[in-house]
Amino acid sequence: MSRRAARQGALQVLFQMDIGQTEFENALEFVIRENNLDQKQEQFIRDIVHGVLGHMDAVNRIISETALDWDMERMAVVDRNILRMALYELCYSEVPPNVAVNEAIELGKTFSTAESGKFINGILGKVVKNLDDYRKVTSNSGR
Repeated sequence: MSRRAARQGALQVLFQMDIGQTEFENALEFVIRENNLDQKQEQFIRDIVHGVLGHMDAVNRIISETALDWDMERMAVVDRNILRMALYELCYSEVPPNVAVNEAIELGKTFSTAESGKFINGILGKVVKNLDDYRKVTSNSGR
């Protein structure tokens, strides 16, 4: 199973939902069909998307706090959702921090602008430096 392909699928689902194009199940069905994903990849996508949606307030707050001089609504939709996915993985999952950050940077390079990798790395780098503090705050946030 390619987790990278599943992360790409999760990004596509979150992107479609964020721009108001569709609901979760419709976006997921489209992504699975278009990318020929298997059941394990589908479950991985479900886990990431449900995790991001379930912790949206907390991950958005982290983005707002660390992306100085950037209004979330003005961020590229792709970058915003890559950051959400990475922050969910950093704060709420067992994914090693270096994997979450590297995957996010690669998604940015692939699906966004040439500068996105640097932008994403800068924000996630700030979070990783204080990851224990962010994990404590997010675990107490009522999810």
